Amino acid sequence: MSDAERLIARLRSRSWKLATAESCTGGLLAGLFTEIAGASDVYERGFVTYSNAAKVGDLGVGLGTLLRHGAVSPEVAEEMAAGARRGSAADVALSVTGIAGPGGGSEKKPVGLVYIGLAVPGKPAVAHAFRFGDLGRSAIRLRTVAEALAILERAISA
Repeated sequence: MSDAERLIARLRSRSWKLATAESCTGGLLAGLFTEIAGASDVYERGFVTYSNAAKVGDLGVGLGTLLRHGAVSPEVAEEMAAGARRGSAADVALSVTGIAGPGGGSEKKPVGLVYIGLAVPGKPAVAHAFRFGDLGRSAIRLRTVAEALAILERAISA
């Protein structure tokens, strides 16, 4: 059984629904979950919000938050997760925002910087920071998916 299959089974056992909000992974999480037959009773929906306008319009991320902190920030990851949960019938939501490269990085926000947000019932959304380094675009995206699965695993096992 794959990690995603195990997570779908755990979510099903809790009667929880899942939503995802993705930027730098561009739907990889959604694709992973929807590859599993029968996941539709657990996987509620996915938002691919690559642009700032999509983050604001689809997830309700504050324009002020984006202007103050930038799209790649813990604040935006938290608002993305909260917005995905609020904008769906999901109990738990994961969000991803980061710099996959090869360009777009800076000294303060280098290529490989990723924030993964999590929103669960009864708690404020939280963001986890990762600095994968400049591993290449595909490797950064795949590492992000693996870390997002681990975060979800910890959240639904608690």
